[in-house]
Amino acid sequence: MARLSDIIEDFLKVLLEESNGELEIQRNELADYFECAPSQINYVLATRFSLDRGYYIESRRGGGGYIRIIHLDIEDDDYILDLITNRIGAKLSQQEAYNIIDRMEEKEIVTPREAVLMKYALQDKAIALPSSLKDNIRAGILKSMLTAILAFQSSDNE
Repeated sequence: MARLSDIIEDFLKVLLEESNGELEIQRNELADYFECAPSQINYVLATRFSLDRGYYIESRRGGGGYIRIIHLDIEDDDYILDLITNRIGAKLSQQEAYNIIDRMEEKEIVTPREAVLMKYALQDKAIALPSSLKDNIRAGILKSMLTAILAFQSSDNE
C-alpha cells in the first residue's frame, strides 16, 4: 500500500499536469481532503517538490493564504549549467545528489542506467573518507559528471 506522502505527491502531480504546470492550492483544504495534518502537506512539498526536483514553491500564510507550485520547464543544457554554476555549492548531501539525479532522469537527460551508476558513485559507501569531507567530494564528483554530460551533448550536436 502506498504511503500517504506518495499519494499526496501523485495527486499534486496530476493536478499540475492538468493545470499546465502551475497550481495554487490551500494547505488546509488539501489536509482536510487527505484527512491529515497540514504539516504532512508541508513535508510532501518540502521533500517532493523542491527546486532540485524542478519545482518552485511560493506560499502566503494567513486566512487567505495559499501555496503555489510551479513546475519549471528548463532546457537540458541550461538546467545542467545552472546546477554546476549556481545550485551545487561546495557541499552536497547524498539525498540532495539523488534528488538532482532523479530530476535529470525524469527530464530524460540521463537514462535509468546512468542514473543508477551516478547514484552508486555518489553514495556515502563509495566515498571512503571521513564524514566531514564526503559532501565536499560528492559535490565535486557530481559537477564533473554534469560537465561530462554537457561536453558529450555538445559533441553530439556538432
